[in-house]
Amino acid sequence: MLTDPVFELHDTGPGHPERPVRAARVRQELHNQGLAELCIAIDPVAASLDDLLRVHDSAYLERLAVTCAGGEPYIDTPDSAVCPESYSVALKAAGGVLRAADMIACEEIGRAFCAVRPPGHHAERGRSMGFCLLNNIALAAARLKEVHGIRRMAILDWDVHHGNGTQHSFESDPDILFVSLHQDPRTLFPGTGFADEIGKGDGTGTVLNIPLPPGTDGEHYLEVFERDALAAIKNFGPDILLISAGYDAHRLDPLARLELERGTFKTMGGMTVALADEICRGRVLSVLEGGYNLDILAGCCCDLVKIFLEIN
Repeated sequence: MLTDPVFELHDTGPGHPERPVRAARVRQELHNQGLAELCIAIDPVAASLDDLLRVHDSAYLERLAVTCAGGEPYIDTPDSAVCPESYSVALKAAGGVLRAADMIACEEIGRAFCAVRPPGHHAERGRSMGFCLLNNIALAAARLKEVHGIRRMAILDWDVHHGNGTQHSFESDPDILFVSLHQDPRTLFPGTGFADEIGKGDGTGTVLNIPLPPGTDGEHYLEVFERDALAAIKNFGPDILLISAGYDAHRLDPLARLELERGTFKTMGGMTVALADEICRGRVLSVLEGGYNLDILAGCCCDLVKIFLEIN
């Protein structure tokens, strides 16, 4: 498990929904419930430039470093707030996720939950978007492929917002399946993730977007989750499953309009791990994305860790 106070140093300023207390509450609750002591701790070591260049271009990385060092309030868009420490924190978030990927690939652990910030799934090759600076899960997938030779992977994104950056990283790659369930992009940022976005070139057919109308409840969500998302992953047959775990589809989250309950996410986690046990030796790498109701966020993260630990 990857948690660390360093992720709280990324200061997004007053009133920003992606705030340091998100990481603090998750970390505290994992300790309060005695879960942290049951897990192997993963160190947040900074990602190297070579690691970052697998997903991001050098001009963007230089611009991000300069923007943070210069004390600018944001990069590219006011949503992507930064402070002087943000680049260093983002490097450690990405590097910690990469370390978790290495540990799974080398069979030191079977599953990992990475409670990092800033989140990553909106970050594209050459720009930040939607609170995200570096695309943590895309970086992990690229490292697993190029360093460890794990070619066939599935990325499951259940954040309420479409993971545009992750999709764009791999939409031409026939060996990586990207599956995203999210609120209808006509009603929510970033306005991408329509059902007809299915990949490009050699990757055509390896992108599955499942947009859901505002007001979708947990019962309908789980039906679609099992019938479409998990079935596609099972049919693809990956060697490892990566999860962009956002919890902003909960009915009490302030940024979206889906109506999931905490139990919905718990059921999703159990179904996903059961599938991983069936098709890829249980190997799962989960990376935190959104979720802005602190109580729900902390509770859902603990639920997923319990599922990973096989604690009822």
